[in-house]
Amino acid sequence: MPPHQEATVKSSVVPFDPVALPIPLRRLGHRDALERWRAADRSAHAPHIVAVPGDDGEDWAAAALVTARPHTAYLKIVDAVGDVPAAVDAVVSYARHRGLAQVKWEGWTASAEMAAAVGFAPLRAPLAQAQDAGGPGSGYVRWLCDGAVTEPPYYGQTTHFTCGAVTALVAQAHAGALPWESLDRPAELTLWRDATNFPACEPVGLGVAVRRAWPSSPVAIFLDVKRPVLLDHYPESEQEWRAVLQRMSRTDAGRVGVPIDSGLLPMTAIRSAIGRREHVLLLVSLAGMQGFDVPHWVLCHGAVPGAVVIEDPWANASAGDTWVDAHLLPVPDASLDAMSMISPDRFRGAVVIGCPERRDTSSSEPADE
Repeated sequence: MPPHQEATVKSSVVPFDPVALPIPLRRLGHRDALERWRAADRSAHAPHIVAVPGDDGEDWAAAALVTARPHTAYLKIVDAVGDVPAAVDAVVSYARHRGLAQVKWEGWTASAEMAAAVGFAPLRAPLAQAQDAGGPGSGYVRWLCDGAVTEPPYYGQTTHFTCGAVTALVAQAHAGALPWESLDRPAELTLWRDATNFPACEPVGLGVAVRRAWPSSPVAIFLDVKRPVLLDHYPESEQEWRAVLQRMSRTDAGRVGVPIDSGLLPMTAIRSAIGRREHVLLLVSLAGMQGFDVPHWVLCHGAVPGAVVIEDPWANASAGDTWVDAHLLPVPDASLDAMSMISPDRFRGAVVIGCPERRDTSSSEPADE
């Protein structure tokens, strides 16, 4: 079946104001959808309405609410109402005009058949999420650029502090080193317990824990400062013992054979690693995408022209952000470069996991009896 080609649809784009819905939108009805649009404060994600005018030039034939995390390369359709195919085609045309890599569609009202008819593929449902994550039970994606990106499982961290462990588990599941059905809360907490600097996972401790958990997977740590990190917000008495643990992690890295590169890992190296089918666990600040400067681990696993595709194990439900946003998320290279320079003294931390080594048993001989 050939891919769907959106029709040329005349449309307009207007900001979404939940307090003052446009009269043509109210005339379309769909009260349940409109209530959902207004249920969260979406203002941080630039909510807009893409509207398709009716034949009379006054009413609308269709409308879609679109949002997106700042500094990313996608649009998300929360819902489309009225003539849904026309609304979706208008959003896709709008995204193409902006040079974006992708359009996603939350499955509140869209069925798989409806999504497929307008060129969208289903996203795999999350394996787990935090209790307060919210979000639809299904979602869909349409890529607008060249380049194939294989879909890893989506696993939402179930605590506020296990992002590092989750990104490592998802990376290994995507690489085939871990069965998808093994991604569960005990696995999440077990790996976090081995990697944590209480409660965060700093790069060296995380890299060592990954190596211990999967001895056949090559691991390299990149950290361009030699002092302990992620401690500045603690009182001095709380920093001291965590710093001791980080120094112990460096000793452990030498013991288990995990190299620590003290140079700055450039974006070109991240793209090269992805091209070799390696996975990059990257420490970023959420200031750009979510508005607060909190260190957070994401998984870099794919690349398209102009953007790196990440998995973010956390979504900000209060802003209308869901797993559909966080899964297969394209981030422009320049944006990812900026958000991975961690304050206050701008360091970059990453863990690169290579393809699992496979033993060659073809020439082995049976043991003498």
